[in-house]
Amino acid sequence: MSRLVVVSNRVILPAERIQRAGGLAVAIREALGRSGGLWFGWSGELSETPAPTTQTATKGKMEFAVFDLTPSEFDGFYNQFANSTLWPLFHYRIGLVKFSRAAFQTYLAVNGRFAEMLIPHLKRDDTIWIHDYQLLALAGELRKRGVTNKIGFFLHIPLPGVDTLAVLPGLNTLMRGLAAADVIGFQTERDLQSFKDYVRQEAGGIIGPNGTITCFDRTIEAGAFPIGIDARSFATLAEKAVGKPEYLQLKGGLGSRKLMIAIDRLDYSKGIPNRFEACEEMLRTHPEHRGAFELVQIASPSRTDVATYRDLRREIDRLSGRINSAFSEVHWAPIRYLARTYPRQSLAGFCRMAQVGVVTPLRDGMNMVAKEYIAAQDPNDPGVLVLSRFAGAAAELGTALIVNPFDVDQCADAMHRALVMPLDERQARWRTAMDTIARNDVKAWWTSFTTRLRAAPARAAA
Repeated sequence: MSRLVVVSNRVILPAERIQRAGGLAVAIREALGRSGGLWFGWSGELSETPAPTTQTATKGKMEFAVFDLTPSEFDGFYNQFANSTLWPLFHYRIGLVKFSRAAFQTYLAVNGRFAEMLIPHLKRDDTIWIHDYQLLALAGELRKRGVTNKIGFFLHIPLPGVDTLAVLPGLNTLMRGLAAADVIGFQTERDLQSFKDYVRQEAGGIIGPNGTITCFDRTIEAGAFPIGIDARSFATLAEKAVGKPEYLQLKGGLGSRKLMIAIDRLDYSKGIPNRFEACEEMLRTHPEHRGAFELVQIASPSRTDVATYRDLRREIDRLSGRINSAFSEVHWAPIRYLARTYPRQSLAGFCRMAQVGVVTPLRDGMNMVAKEYIAAQDPNDPGVLVLSRFAGAAAELGTALIVNPFDVDQCADAMHRALVMPLDERQARWRTAMDTIARNDVKAWWTSFTTRLRAAPARAAA
C-alpha cells in the first residue's frame, strides 16, 4: 500500500502536547499513529527569512516534516485571509468578513510555498491528503509543479450556501485549486450539497453519478465523511481523570450542585454569549435551579492577534459579570467562566463529572466536544447533551436535546429538561449515542476517506 502523506496548516511534533479538546490535530495524530505515514505542515514558528529546508522528526510509524513561516507570511496568510476572510465567511458571518487583495495573494503564495517545501519529501506512489480551509489552493499549486500523485482534500469546517460563498472575491481561483484534488470530503451532506450547488450555479459544472463532479476541466469525486473520535480511548481517559487534582478541585467547589459543562475555543462561531443568555433565561423561568447548578464555561484563548476575538472576549467578560451580579448568592454564582486551556485528561474528567454537556455553536463543521462528552459518561449515570442543530454532530447524535442556538428560550428549556431528566431516559439516550460514536469512530472516518481516495481513478491535471 502507498504511503499516506497528510498535510495540514499546523503540525504537532512528537515533543508537543495536545492541550485542547478534539480538533484536527487530535484526529490526525490518533489515526496516523496507527497507519503510519508523513505529517507535513507549518512548525508553528516564525523566522525573519524564508526557511530553505524542513525540519524532520520520527515517532513510531509516523514521520514529521515542518517549516517556518515569515511574520509577513503568517499575518497575510493566517491572520488576515484564513481567519479574517475564510473563517467568518464559511461560518455564515458575512458582516465580519474582511477582504484584502494583498492578503489573498499572500494566501496563494503561502499555499505555493507549502507545495515547494513538500515536493522534496514526496515519493512517486505517495497518496496525499490535504486538510482544511488554510490550504484550499494547495492541490492546484502541487499540480502546477508537476505532481501527479493522487490528492485528497478534507474540509473540517462548514461550507456555506452558494449565495454566501459568492460574496468572496477570487472564489473561482480558490475552487479551481481545490478541484485539482481527486477526492474532496466534507463533514455533512449539507456541506456536500453546498459544494454541488456551487459547481452547478457558479462554475458551470456537471454533477454526475456515484459522486462524480466535472468542473474546471476535471472530473473529480466528492462525498460526506463525518469525522469521529476514538470513543473507547476517550472513555478510558475520562475514567482515569477521576480523582486527579483538577477533577477533585472542581468537584469540591461544586459541592452538591449539578454541573453543566461547556468546552470551546474562544470563537464567535461557538455561540458563547447566546449560551449565557439561555442560562440567564432558565434562571428567570425556573428559579428552582438557583443555587443548584453551575455552568462552567471553559474557553481556551484563540487568535488573540485578531481584533474580533479580543472584542469577543470583552463581550463574554461583560455578559458573565452581568448575569452573575444579577443572580449570585453569597456562596454561589451561576456561571464560572474560565478563559484558559486545560490538559486533555482534565477536560475528559470534567465531561464525565457533568450532568449536562452544552454544545451550542452557531455553526460548526462537526464539533468533536459533543462526541467526547458522550464518550466520557458513566454508563450507570450518564449526563445529557444539549446540542446545536447547526453542529455537524447533530446529524449523528439525534438522541441529544437538539436546539436552535439562536432561540434563547428553546435553549433555556433544554437546559432545564436536561437537569431534571430521569435516569432511565438518560441511559436510553446515551446508549444510542455511544453506539453511534463507537461505530463511526476516527478509524472509520480515516479508512472510509483513504479507501475512497486510493480507489479513485488516476486523472490528468487540468
